Amino acid sequence: MTHNVKGFSKLSKEEKIDWITNTYFENPEEAKESILKYWNSDENLQKLHDEFIENTLTNFYLPYGVAPNFTINGKSYTIPMAIEESSVVAAASKAAKFWGERGGFKTSIINTEKIGQVHFLFHGNAEKITTFFNKIKPIFFDDTKEITKNMQKRGGGILNIELRDKTNEIPNYYQLHATFNTKDSMGANFINTCLEQFAKTLENQAQEHTDFTTDEKNIQIIMSILSNYVPNCLVRVEVSCPLSEISDDKNIDANEFAQKFATAVRIAEIEPYRAVTHNKGIMNGIDAVVLATGNDFRAVEAGIHAYASKSGQYSSLSHVKIENDIFTFWMEIPLALGTVGGLTSLHPLVKFSMELLGKPSAEELMQIVAAAGLAQNFAALRSLTTTGIQQGHMKMHLMNILNQHHATKEEKQKVLDYFKDTTVSHSLVVDYLEKIRS
Repeated sequence: MTHNVKGFSKLSKEEKIDWITNTYFENPEEAKESILKYWNSDENLQKLHDEFIENTLTNFYLPYGVAPNFTINGKSYTIPMAIEESSVVAAASKAAKFWGERGGFKTSIINTEKIGQVHFLFHGNAEKITTFFNKIKPIFFDDTKEITKNMQKRGGGILNIELRDKTNEIPNYYQLHATFNTKDSMGANFINTCLEQFAKTLENQAQEHTDFTTDEKNIQIIMSILSNYVPNCLVRVEVSCPLSEISDDKNIDANEFAQKFATAVRIAEIEPYRAVTHNKGIMNGIDAVVLATGNDFRAVEAGIHAYASKSGQYSSLSHVKIENDIFTFWMEIPLALGTVGGLTSLHPLVKFSMELLGKPSAEELMQIVAAAGLAQNFAALRSLTTTGIQQGHMKMHLMNILNQHHATKEEKQKVLDYFKDTTVSHSLVVDYLEKIRS
């Protein structure tokens, strides 16, 4: 059975909901109730959310929490995190407190360069296109003056444009490879607008170029688009302390723990199967803050995972060293973030997040996000190499299991008391709940 519909986008929101619920659900009224209960009672706020995307039916909620006690470059932060996974916020908070007592997170911006490309085909001599590009390069800057003037006032703009010959990979394929500084905006719209103008300039100038044959004048633009791979938009974050202070548990030997921790990181450096899960833990912290601050976590994810593969093999983003009885844990990651534009001035909770963080610049936000990622990684590795990941995670997951089985307040308390010193698993919780009820 097919459920095609014509003109869906032109229907009102109520009509869309009626069609969806009547077409796909056995109980349309119950389905409609699920949609309506997540509407915001403030009509203006709901209208704002409706207009973020197309074909909106309702809002999809994620928990919004905070991780306090972060010390970054001597400054105290409480970091907002939007995420659905149990134990992430608790783990980040615990790691933040641990390292706050040992000097905190040290961060620095290595570079803030972003990249965009015009991809095109040129059916002609490579030397001709190179000579032509060098001749017209200043015109690319001239033709984008109106686009870049406001960005230049803020200290940003186009940094450089180069021609790249990719004909060895694809016949006749070339790129205009451009670099940008977009200051406090993520800069996607700015970069893409510049690139589309570069493409027009390239086509127009080729038509007027006297050294080109008729075929060579017909440069074929394939596409003009920014890259989410930003290996030169880098932030470094590290923590360090004397080896003797790396354990705050008197039952865990500091030297043994440090060596075990370092080995765990080295395994992630050489073993892709482990590296993916290792880096996923880092992204638990990063994505949660990126989402809470209205940035594009898909772009961040794609760029960071590409960076983790830059050696030719997917590897750990974080690293560790133990030298002269000092334990140092660090990472360098690419982060293209914005604190102006996009959702930052529209979404009320994004504005709340920015104020909570002290209205950071894009560079400051890069450092905050990186610290959250390293904190999360430290917490996960500490659990893995000591008690195991499931003890803490399943304790946090316990409430989800109880809610799934509609436990009452009294039942929840009995289960929580019982599992205080007992290993948690889904089946054991369900068995004990049934025992109480029987």
